[in-house]
Amino acid sequence: MFKMDFATQSNDTQPSTSSLLQQKVKRRRFLMGLGGLGAAALLPLPAQASRSAPVRKLSLHNLHTGEQVTANFWEEGRYVREGLATFNRVMRDFRVNEEHDIDPKLFDQLFLLQHKLGKVGEIQIISGYRSPHTNAMLRRTSNGVAKKSYHMKGQAIDLRMPGVPLSQLRQAALQLNVGGVGYYPKSNFVHLDTGPARSWS
Repeated sequence: MFKMDFATQSNDTQPSTSSLLQQKVKRRRFLMGLGGLGAAALLPLPAQASRSAPVRKLSLHNLHTGEQVTANFWEEGRYVREGLATFNRVMRDFRVNEEHDIDPKLFDQLFLLQHKLGKVGEIQIISGYRSPHTNAMLRRTSNGVAKKSYHMKGQAIDLRMPGVPLSQLRQAALQLNVGGVGYYPKSNFVHLDTGPARSWS
């Protein structure tokens, strides 16, 4: 129960204009605080955990290019432009050397996934951004490549994490209940995207 006492005026004392204004400001701040707490209570638990972290950092390793980067992508309540640019670069379509802005929510999912697993370490990138040209080529040569893949929108990653069994990685991703989760044990990776919550194998 939230409780706040506002100063009361005696019957024989007329409140000043500044005093009334101060009371209104205090009341407004109090109500805004309640509104903020209510909104936070409606957030899913993963989102609350993510928001509570003052700094969010990831280590990404692109297995195709050999590039390894570690960067903060969230600090002091906002995304870090330099960190996002670093991740955009390492997740580029290496086949045509084309970069694309990656949805920051995808990095939030990866951060939450590591938090869920209790493991902070390297995330290996099997596939990040795909240009339309690359996606069309993969559709001709591979099974299970969507025509309108989230990879082309910068909203997906195929990954694995050293030391984490693929089935455990998939289970943790499913428990987050955010975005898409695809399970590809034969190819040894899990797919994550920022689309609607769904799963397949």
